[in-house]
Formats: sequence, C-alpha cells, structure tokens
Amino acid sequence: MHNPPRVLVVDDEAAILEFVSFNLRKEGYETTTASNGDEALALSEKESFDLVVLDIMLPGADGFEVCRTLRARGVDIPVLFLSARDTELDKVVGLELGGDDYLAKPFGIRELQARVKALLRRASAPPRSGVVDAQPGAVYEAAGIRLDEDSHEACNGDVPIDLTPREFELLASLMQHAGKVLSRDQLLREAWGWEIVVETKTVDTHIKRLRDKLEAAGVDPDVVDTVRGYGYRLNG
Repeated sequence: MHNPPRVLVVDDEAAILEFVSFNLRKEGYETTTASNGDEALALSEKESFDLVVLDIMLPGADGFEVCRTLRARGVDIPVLFLSARDTELDKVVGLELGGDDYLAKPFGIRELQARVKALLRRASAPPRSGVVDAQPGAVYEAAGIRLDEDSHEACNGDVPIDLTPREFELLASLMQHAGKVLSRDQLLREAWGWEIVVETKTVDTHIKRLRDKLEAAGVDPDVVDTVRGYGYRLNG
C-alpha cells in the first residue's frame, strides 16, 4: 500500500491554513502546517514532503525566501505559491526562484485540488525523452459546454466562458452531476469546500452570475434549472 503524499501548508492566516489543510486531508493527503517561513524551513530540514503550498506574504522569511532556501538546499519538490497579490511581477519572481505554480487568493478549493494533483502527478511521472507529461485531468461535457479542470477553462463550442474561480467551481459541480438536483448545502460543500465558509443564500447570488456568464457565451441560461425549495440542476 502506497503512503499518501505529504504536503506542507504554510500560511500566517489561521483560517486559510485550516481551510487548505482540511480540504487536502479530505482528498487523502497527509498535511503538516506552518504559520511562518522560519517554521517551514525548520520543518523541511527535519521531515520530507512531496509538495509545499506556500503563501508569499509571511512574517520572518517570506515565501520567496523559503523557496529560494529550499532550492539552495537541493530540495526539488513542487512549490505552489499562494498570494493575495495577483500581479505579473509576483508570478515571474516566484517562478524564477524555482516555484512551480501560482494561485491567487481568493481561490476555489476545486482549483487548489486540481493544481496540487497536477503538480504531484508531474513530479512522480517517469522522465520520457522529448515527451511532455500530458495525462488528462477531469473533463466534463454537458449541454454543449466543455469544462477542463486541469486547464481551468470552460467553453461553449469555440466560445470561451469567462468565469471567476467561484463560478468555475459551481459549474464544475453542476456538470459533474448533470441531470441531478444538488441542494445549496451540497453546492457549498463541493464548490466552496467547507460548509461554514459562506451562507447558503450566497449560492443563489453566484448562480445568477453564472447564468449571466453562460448567456453571454451563447448558452441558454435556463440550462441551470432552479428546483424550488431544494436547489439547482444542470439540464442537458
């Protein structure tokens, strides 16, 4: 039996630290947490990990310094940066320091899980001369819509559907269970990842925005059907 992948989660915000580690544990990963860069570096010297989910803005050694130090030590495990600053400069600096991916806050848990899965798969894939690892992730097709979780893209035929991370998570959940009614609580668990993060009425607001985005891409917005008193269903 294989041991589960070990993930080091580093963030100085206790709520985000618990949110990320809780949801990764639900996916079967073993998680260790650190609330600052110095603690993360100390843990990495004593223990081995398969991946680091690393906030950039940390007290003490920031995320960039943590990544730089890990690479200087010869630690080549994947590093997924998290940051509230979604700037091109931060992304470039992080990648140049040896980071493998970058996820801007706020993010959906399904997107985080997809990124983590892709990085771990890439890291464990045997090297093949001249071939890029292109093992596909989850791809859903329903009602003329195609959604790819790995590339985080959705389209109606050749027309891209411009979605925020949260709208993408909602559509992915509905498409995964196409034809079935999902309650608001179910959508909260799947799209937000944690039952207590938001109130159920927030689902209604996001569904309305999702319908507007679908209509703008040429999809009949009624494809997302309201089942009164219960929740929503994707028809088709």
